[in-house]
Amino acid sequence: MVGCNNSGNPVEPDNKTVASCEGCHTNYAHLKQVFTPDTGSGGSSCGGETPHYEPFDRVFISGVGYESFKKSKHYPIGCVGCHNGIGNTDDKNKAHSGNFLAHPTKDFASEKCKSCHESAVLNHSNSLHQMGWGQKRKVCLRMGLKDATEFTQLPQKVKDGYEYNCAKCHASTCGDCHVNRPKAQGGGLMNGHDFSGKPDMINTCVGCHTSRGGHAFLGVASGTQPDVHLSKSGFTCVSCHTKDEIHGSGKFIEQRYKYEHLPKCKNCHTGLESKNQYHSIHYNSFSCNTCHSQAYNNCGSCHINGDGARIASYQDFKIALNPIPDAKPEFKFALVRHTLMAPDSWVLYGVPNLPNFDALPVYNYATPHNTLKWTDRTKVANGKPCYDACHIINDGNEFRNKQFYLFQSDFKFDWEKSSSNKIAVDDKLPQSWLK
Repeated sequence: MVGCNNSGNPVEPDNKTVASCEGCHTNYAHLKQVFTPDTGSGGSSCGGETPHYEPFDRVFISGVGYESFKKSKHYPIGCVGCHNGIGNTDDKNKAHSGNFLAHPTKDFASEKCKSCHESAVLNHSNSLHQMGWGQKRKVCLRMGLKDATEFTQLPQKVKDGYEYNCAKCHASTCGDCHVNRPKAQGGGLMNGHDFSGKPDMINTCVGCHTSRGGHAFLGVASGTQPDVHLSKSGFTCVSCHTKDEIHGSGKFIEQRYKYEHLPKCKNCHTGLESKNQYHSIHYNSFSCNTCHSQAYNNCGSCHINGDGARIASYQDFKIALNPIPDAKPEFKFALVRHTLMAPDSWVLYGVPNLPNFDALPVYNYATPHNTLKWTDRTKVANGKPCYDACHIINDGNEFRNKQFYLFQSDFKFDWEKSSSNKIAVDDKLPQSWLK
């Protein structure tokens, strides 16, 4: 983070000689003289093109964060201790020789971090955050492979496309959460090289989880409210998502809903099954989100690194048959989110049509982070039955509340039908609702 004076020009923290790592990276004018220009864009992600920071801004060390870093336990390790390279030189090429590591925690966490953070490094090395297993699983299954462990068998062009696009979010290192801005937010030092034990919710968590979790939790969309856990309780992401979950357990987990440390509503809200009439009837059939979420962000049919989503982002709310009963067996119905994947999504990377596209529906199990106690489905007018706002009701001219459910008629393309018919609610709801 660049410290500024009233003129808006960077503030130099000291007068160290540039013939040292710290001296060079705290001298803004010198960094501008010796920087190497970027040779391409930072890539794209679900949130669009990544923001751009100049190379010298990404590595400039300054401000309050720098002062805090100098007082930390990491500072005495020294620059070369983590980054390798050669110290005490003003020659950039020489300084960045000697097996120099721009990102020491990428591929080298076991060497650089493990001596002090052994359990975190060992567990994280096979985690969803580190490896991106969940997203890799979807690509592999639609390419006709068994699971995410076969990702290395994909054609090189597909792997390159994944790295350039998906991996901006679906893979992170220790540094991406604790030192740098996330790759999806442009990368570079976030706070003067200071290490943050607890990641900053806005700059780190929402930096990657922008269009989904952050968009909903903060109440960004018109007509929505911030999640009640934020507005009433002041929760941040780590209030529910603990370091044990985020770091992982060291075990291979193919997707997040199978993770043993995943937070559950009943961890805090006990006795829900008999709390009221709604819960008593639907506790084992509908996920909590089907009643207590607001409309949330959807999009669809994306060309990876091409024209982007051909179904632009939109707010919606859809209840479908639970698409992952193996991972979430307690619910028959759940919220689902329209996702980006289309048969030709990878056409620019040598795959005209994904050979096993129908392996997964185009609607994913969703847990929108926009919880409210009172929503369009839990608020019922005086004198109306409890189901008036959620069951499909024939009002003569229309079937009221039908918009909340995913029917085959909602599918926009034939390939959406072939992949997603199995989770549509046609013939799965009480017949009396549609008479």
